[in-house]
Amino acid sequence: MAVKKEGVFTYHVSQDRQRKNLAILELIRKKGPISRADISRMLGLNIVSVSNYLDFYINKKMILEVGYDVSSGGRRPELLELNAKSAYTVGVDVSPETIKAVVTDLQVNVVSSAYAPRPDVNIEDLPPYINKAIEEATDKSKVEKGLIKNIGIGISGIIDYITGAIHDTDPVRGRSKTGLLKFCKFIEQKFYIPVYIGNDASCAAFGEKTLNHSADVDNLLYIYSDVGLGIVIQGDVYCGSSGCAGEVQLVFSCLQKDEKNTMREYTHLRPWGIDLGVVMKAVKAIDKGISSEIFKLVGGDASKITREVIINAARKKDKLAIELVSDAGRNLGVRVAYLVNIFNPDIVVIGGGVEKSGEMFMDAIKESVKKFAFEEPASIVKIIPTLLEDNAVVLGAAALAAREVFIEA
Repeated sequence: MAVKKEGVFTYHVSQDRQRKNLAILELIRKKGPISRADISRMLGLNIVSVSNYLDFYINKKMILEVGYDVSSGGRRPELLELNAKSAYTVGVDVSPETIKAVVTDLQVNVVSSAYAPRPDVNIEDLPPYINKAIEEATDKSKVEKGLIKNIGIGISGIIDYITGAIHDTDPVRGRSKTGLLKFCKFIEQKFYIPVYIGNDASCAAFGEKTLNHSADVDNLLYIYSDVGLGIVIQGDVYCGSSGCAGEVQLVFSCLQKDEKNTMREYTHLRPWGIDLGVVMKAVKAIDKGISSEIFKLVGGDASKITREVIINAARKKDKLAIELVSDAGRNLGVRVAYLVNIFNPDIVVIGGGVEKSGEMFMDAIKESVKKFAFEEPASIVKIIPTLLEDNAVVLGAAALAAREVFIEA
């Protein structure tokens, strides 16, 4: 049975009216302008029932009558489309490195945005910084406050529905946790707008499904570097029994040194970090005296090496950078192959940043999937880079917040 807790997105809709709300409004969002008859036919719903729902939405100004279609005989059918400006939502991405907020309309078109580095604080101390980003974005939007209906937040870490906790799993900042409701209420009390929280990779998966036409499929995986997995099954985000599904690495911090030495064969399940370990490997290689364009790009200061620097060096055909990026792709590809065998998805979307290096990275992933996955699921799946790039989480959170508007219409 799906778990529904206050403060988390509604992934599985149980009430009949809410299901129809979502189905009708989402179809109009995707296909509009569209006629009543086409909505009835495509959803398999009685035309009278559909018309009753549509009249209700028109009265609420969520749906607009925008003219007439060409007649195939008889009366010309009236066309309807979503009034994207009838309501707005806020999407927030609390990533390992940044806090980003956007205001979007119901078509998830961005009206305004705000961005700031994520402060080095425990997760329980983040809400004031999130509030600041939301306030900046909403002020810049000039949207009437009463039209902003929901705030959706995608956050890195584990959201445990059963205990009602959000866990920050970043070993660098230090593992900390806070109460989910406490986190939500702090933000709600500032803006008097409902707040919904989801895992960042789950939000990104929904964002790609919603806004990337190539990824609008029933079964989709979104690989957020090595720090998360967003899962869409039969059109719905899947979060598991308690909301924790999608962690694609094992916990190695509990191992003693001698235990780690005996578990080298499990390297593909180790945590590599959002850069897939390329920065650490680059620094080690340069410390050994290996010549590279990477070192030139940072002016000889190894502490300035970043994922972006390595990608730029790889584009300049630097041998070390290409090797690092390709190795990262092959290693991640082993993980992807395992997931392809388990989930048999239509699409696997690769995000997190390293995919910006292009074909050398993506081809290495595909090479591993072809090598390690079973032939049947490997022949079906398409592996593509994220279309939304760094905005996948924040737009996914906004899209999920808009989905809540549809559900409650």
